[in-house]
Amino acid sequence: MARFETTIASSWDAQRSFDYMANFANSATWDPGVESAHQVGEDPVGLGTRFELVASFNGRSLPMSYDVIAYEAPRRVVLRAETPLVVSLDEISVVATPTGSTVTYVATLSPRGWLRLAAPIVARVFRGVGERAQAGLQRELNR
Repeated sequence: MARFETTIASSWDAQRSFDYMANFANSATWDPGVESAHQVGEDPVGLGTRFELVASFNGRSLPMSYDVIAYEAPRRVVLRAETPLVVSLDEISVVATPTGSTVTYVATLSPRGWLRLAAPIVARVFRGVGERAQAGLQRELNR
């Protein structure tokens, strides 16, 4: 399993940070590893909302469908995607602070099938993806 965790101090209040992060279509804005992202349907984001993403991983495009599996506004949202090659779990927590909020983002990627054999390499590549996403989050949550 590959894991990446970061905490970002944001000038945005907790509600604004939560709303932005819970709308996982925004990941295309802050994560350079996401080629495209959109919400399926027009209902407000909540439990069961689906997001279709195309992620770039080690030079390959990987379509992924993320479902919101936990939604506790304005504190926590958890999204999960499963493909034949990986299971991705992304947990976002938001805490109010006197100057805005902090956003903690934890992403885990569990290789499946033959990709499990390359788990150490996947973990290294995933770490680089996470570091680039961290820079994008820092920029977006403080614009």
